[in-house]
Amino acid sequence: MRWTHLLAVGALSVSLAACTTSPTGRSQLTLMSDEQLDQMGAQAFAQYQQELPTVGGAPLRYVQCVTGAVIRALPERERNQNWQVKVFQSEQANAFALPGGYVGINTGLLNVAQNQDQLAAVIGHEIAHVLARHANERASTQTATQLGLSVISSASGMQGAGGETMMAALGMGAQYGILLPFSRRHESEADTLGLYLMAEAGFDPRASIALWNNMAGGARPPAWASTHPSHGQRIGGLEASMGEAMSRYERARNAGRTPNCPRP
Repeated sequence: MRWTHLLAVGALSVSLAACTTSPTGRSQLTLMSDEQLDQMGAQAFAQYQQELPTVGGAPLRYVQCVTGAVIRALPERERNQNWQVKVFQSEQANAFALPGGYVGINTGLLNVAQNQDQLAAVIGHEIAHVLARHANERASTQTATQLGLSVISSASGMQGAGGETMMAALGMGAQYGILLPFSRRHESEADTLGLYLMAEAGFDPRASIALWNNMAGGARPPAWASTHPSHGQRIGGLEASMGEAMSRYERARNAGRTPNCPRP
């Protein structure tokens, strides 16, 4: 029997037990409860605050203004969470949103996102990961993969030195053949959902392309070995969804959703 078949059989029972559907209609494996994810989000947010100093004043008010507008466009459950927003002093252009209602923006990102619409593109993208339960799916996929590898080890007698070498090779195959494609799929899905989310909040979705162009550059691994789509793939995906996003943007503006967040 081929190793890929063994891996699939090893994880099949787990996969069938916890299938859900993402906001885009894609089937997902989600083994963890919302409560577990919220607790993990709280722990991660607390740890991040221990590692980096926070910033108040105008930068925080700016980020809170943009984030608040995006949150008001969320479905009721997520909209009514007690969201916490922090700005961290770091030159690294980074941002995140965590299950449980936590958003963090590094000051370095404020130098890359040149206006409120570009910042909304980042925040919409990060909150879209939470909305689509990507953290749950990622952790669940890793759990199912490890279960599958354990089944292969037990069923095939891979206990000696040679077996360890084979298991290491299988682990690499699992990483590049199973886990990373899910992560790239998550990024593409968050691009689309985040684009719609920022548009529904009243931010110009066309700014998302300018934002990702700002962030482009530097050495990258090839697309098949990266957890992020290539720059061209990302821009192409945004352009493909732009027509729908602009329709949502126009409806939001007509409904009076016109955020005005002064950039410090």
